[in-house]
Amino acid sequence: MNAPDPELPVSYADVAAAAERLAGQAHRTPVLTSRTVNARTGAEVVFKCENLQRMGAFKFRGAYNALAQLSDAEKRRGVLTYSSGNHAQAIALAGTLLGIRTTIVMPDDAPAVKLAATRGYGGAVITYDKRETTRETLGAVLARERGLIVIPPYDHPHVVAGQGTAGKELIEDAGRLDWLFVCCGGGGLLSGCAIAAAQLSPGCKVVGVEPEAGDDATRSFRTKTLQTVHNPDTIADGARTPSLGKVTFPLVLAHVHDMMTVSDRELLDAMLYLWERMKIVVEPTGALAAAGLFKGTHDVRGMRVGVVISGGNVDLRAICKLIA
Repeated sequence: MNAPDPELPVSYADVAAAAERLAGQAHRTPVLTSRTVNARTGAEVVFKCENLQRMGAFKFRGAYNALAQLSDAEKRRGVLTYSSGNHAQAIALAGTLLGIRTTIVMPDDAPAVKLAATRGYGGAVITYDKRETTRETLGAVLARERGLIVIPPYDHPHVVAGQGTAGKELIEDAGRLDWLFVCCGGGGLLSGCAIAAAQLSPGCKVVGVEPEAGDDATRSFRTKTLQTVHNPDTIADGARTPSLGKVTFPLVLAHVHDMMTVSDRELLDAMLYLWERMKIVVEPTGALAAAGLFKGTHDVRGMRVGVVISGGNVDLRAICKLIA
């Protein structure tokens, strides 16, 4: 981990301001513990349950923080985003709460539960075939044609600051941490939580966890050069991002201690373990950080460990097929 640069795009002051903006809008999600998990890991583990956040994932934090800071003129124009599901739902819900029209670009193979929920929250959904175009390309065309403001899923300072409030709350409620495991897709949650940890729990080692098939962030972290991946084949649909972003990459390099990957098998096992042992509904992407902890590559014995459960929007039909 490198020393933070004062010129980085997001600071702890931004996270603190986002927390004030989100007060009364986002849930202060619970922190859960499990004696079974503690025995398995030899550590004192605390779970930040963003699967119990509004719309079922941490994404509401960044979406609301970003939309709330738009000017009146920008709000009247409307907002566009692209997402496989959770950011889509978050933007749709935040837009409804703030009276902003939202257009959401989603892949046609996105989980049915996430497509339905996005429409239910008031978003106008436009689907696309990933074999024919990218969401960024289609989104740019639509935004230009319709005059919409683009709020990307992770590569935006206001989104990162909003996501960081999850880490801020976890440390405020659970106390000092030695380790913090956080899932990584585009790096918004990871970098935001790492900023909070650096301020509130100095010395805490933050580890980003991503699926093996989408290991671009791990390769980027190791080489210090931005790496990409194309439509990775993984059950963690929320981590199928092509790369870290211009905002998140320098933040990850500055604040994150290590990156790691887990297989889909390890991810599925962790998800089912959380279902069965902790009685909480967690989606595959939401279990990435737990899978990273359970993999045992980092010696956390005798330590206080935080794990961010990022979401709980499960496509039960698809998951039941995988389990079968």
